[in-house]
Amino acid sequence: MKNRRLIVLCALGCLAADWKIAEPGWRYEFPRDHHAHLEFKTEWWYFTGNLADAAGHRFGYQLTFFRQGIIPLEQRAPERSRFVVNDLKFAHFTITDVAGKQFHFQQKTSRGAFGEAGFDDVERLAWLDSWELRMDDAGAFHLRAEGKGAALDLRLASRKSPVIHGAHGVSQKAEGEGHASHYYSLSRLATEGALQVKGKSFRTTGESWFDHEWATNQLAPQQAGWDWLSVQLDDGTELMLYRMRLADGATDPTSSGTFIAADGVDRHLPNEAFQMTATGFWKNYPIGWRIAVPDMALQFEVRAVLANQELALQPLAYWEGAVEISGTRAGKPIAGRGYLELTGYAGPLRELQR
Repeated sequence: MKNRRLIVLCALGCLAADWKIAEPGWRYEFPRDHHAHLEFKTEWWYFTGNLADAAGHRFGYQLTFFRQGIIPLEQRAPERSRFVVNDLKFAHFTITDVAGKQFHFQQKTSRGAFGEAGFDDVERLAWLDSWELRMDDAGAFHLRAEGKGAALDLRLASRKSPVIHGAHGVSQKAEGEGHASHYYSLSRLATEGALQVKGKSFRTTGESWFDHEWATNQLAPQQAGWDWLSVQLDDGTELMLYRMRLADGATDPTSSGTFIAADGVDRHLPNEAFQMTATGFWKNYPIGWRIAVPDMALQFEVRAVLANQELALQPLAYWEGAVEISGTRAGKPIAGRGYLELTGYAGPLRELQR
């Protein structure tokens, strides 16, 4: 899938066979699985959230750290030169200023040859220069990043236990062995801290979503991209859906989702359990959606808070932004907020994986 969050990277000669693949039976353990899984080729720590200050100024944000393996774990040797890179490190950072109708985004990449980027250093789970993801002794996460015209410094504490997506410990992305990931979420994190936008500081509170995913060779050649959605509803429930798109525009039947009840109990949703229908577009990105989960009498509309939330990166662009939710569940009104990710609309994915 996240997003996931996302960049085109070559394997630099390493075959998928040199890496461990996501297979049924993974036993998740926390906080162990918040850390890096170096035996897999691709991994990301993905945070999104909807925040506001005391005056009601609203913001969305994304901060994602990616690890792309270059040398398989069993082939790594500590005596090698620091210029021999085991993993490529990169990160994406965005802030959506709703009132200002501005979208700020930045990408960082690093070899990490001198320790300026890496994974698992005492409290730091991931870092790239001054951008960092930390976890304290209480299990709370700390995010920090800054870019041109935007910065954040946030503390996030989970209100619910981790939710495992998919079946038997794997989230299937296509038919066949290895076209899957190990994937879990913390679907509702109380968030507080500072944002800066164009030199102005805001003390904000709100809620965030955390995805952690690791895999090797998830996507299949016939797949063109994906549409991914996370939703936090005002009744205390959450929903994650992803729709894998085939080259002919059809939905791959391995697409799925997860519904999380207010008490934290989760329910796997296979592809046939929900419908995602595009209702509005910006450029060729479907930024408006109608969602239905018939067995749960749940239906709602998804609307982007700002049309242009495209990360116009090189060599690949994708849309990732804050959205609003309104609809009904069992005939009663519901509302909420979330994040939407759209890939494969601005060019081929190649080895891009969320």
